[in-house]
Amino acid sequence: MNRQENGRENAQAIGQPHALDTDEQPGAVQLEVRRRRGTAVETLIDHVAQEWPVALVFNGISHAVMMCTPRDLEAFAVGFAISEGIVSRGSDIQDIEVELHDHGNLPHAEVQLQVVQQAFAGLKEKRRALAGRTGCGVCGIESIDLLDLKPQRVPDTGFLQRLAPDAIARAAHALPEHQALTRLTGGLHAAAWCDAQGAVRYAFEDVGRHNALDKLIGQLVLERVDTRDGFVFLSSRASYELVRKAARVDVPMVATISAPSSLAIAIAREAGVRLVSFCREDGYVDYDTWQPQA
Repeated sequence: MNRQENGRENAQAIGQPHALDTDEQPGAVQLEVRRRRGTAVETLIDHVAQEWPVALVFNGISHAVMMCTPRDLEAFAVGFAISEGIVSRGSDIQDIEVELHDHGNLPHAEVQLQVVQQAFAGLKEKRRALAGRTGCGVCGIESIDLLDLKPQRVPDTGFLQRLAPDAIARAAHALPEHQALTRLTGGLHAAAWCDAQGAVRYAFEDVGRHNALDKLIGQLVLERVDTRDGFVFLSSRASYELVRKAARVDVPMVATISAPSSLAIAIAREAGVRLVSFCREDGYVDYDTWQPQA
């Protein structure tokens, strides 16, 4: 359920768009800009990615504030709750309500989640202050122990043995067609879910790469998709938190367009997740984090 406060009756013209202009979840606003090339100056309309603070509130207690593109917020909240280990399964979430608030030029959103008592009790025990930014998924964490660097092994269901030899190339070729906001603004990340042939089945965009992945995970959970029967393809680099989120929901492979970090490789190896990066239509780099069972 979505709720907006303070309506759009005073919406302004292009150049100063109303803060709550989220009809059909555009994810971008139009602005009048001046573009300079050499000595030439032209005035034109450009598109800029939306970025809002989004508060995630569990059973009435605010747990995290993430900087996020304000679309697909229900999927985002579900994915965050599961990928951060707050709940174990989608059925642990009993209700979700998305609220949009307008405070001048600083709009924000709140997602109210009602979770089962067992999950809420666990959240209170390990509660941490998490102030998210577009480039970091663990800002504000109180203790290194809370990083959870010891993932369980992802079960080997045979998916990676069934993976088509050209699946990564096909995914790399197909992903741009699912990045409408990136084409429009040039400023978002994408997370896609691909099948064994490399076909893109779902794709989400966000100013934060970890937010895009949470939206994807949330959608998979909401639609009861088997997360062991596909792989994640990311337009970003492979950082620790992205691999850890994927491992938490038993995704067998993470493919990224840009480079991995050393900790991402270590986590992938610990979890038995295949990690491939620098993915292009003509090749990729495999970090040997997964080996088929004998």
